[in-house]
Parts: sequence; C-alpha cells; structure tokens
Amino acid sequence: MAYVNSTDLARKGLADRFTALRDAVATRIAQRRTYLRTVAELNSLSDRDLTDLGISRLGIPEIAHEAAYGK
Repeated sequence: MAYVNSTDLARKGLADRFTALRDAVATRIAQRRTYLRTVAELNSLSDRDLTDLGISRLGIPEIAHEAAYGK
C-alpha cells in the first residue's frame, strides 16, 4: 500500500500579495457599484411597476444585495 502526500510550499512574495489585495479591493468596489446602481434603478420605478414585478419597496435592498453579492 502506497501513500503519497504532496504539499505546495510556494510562498507568495510581497508583489503577489499587493496584487491580490488590489484585485480584492477592485472586486468589492465593483460589487458596491452594482448594489448602488440596482437600488437606484429599482427606486426609480413607480409603485405600479414594482407591483408588476412582484417587488415591494422594502425588498429593494435585499434584491440589490443578492444582485451584487450573490446569495
């Protein structure tokens, strides 16, 4: 019986860490913009339009959060 265990010992350098941080910040900014845009667009709809879509005004933040960040 054979058992193989491999471990990746590669360590990230400082430049890689900054790149990962920059990418993470860019992703969060894009998500926040999506959230704010979705809230603004849904708030601009009339009550009748929202009712036709099956959305109440109280549910707008939750819908926008799901659109931006997923479930």
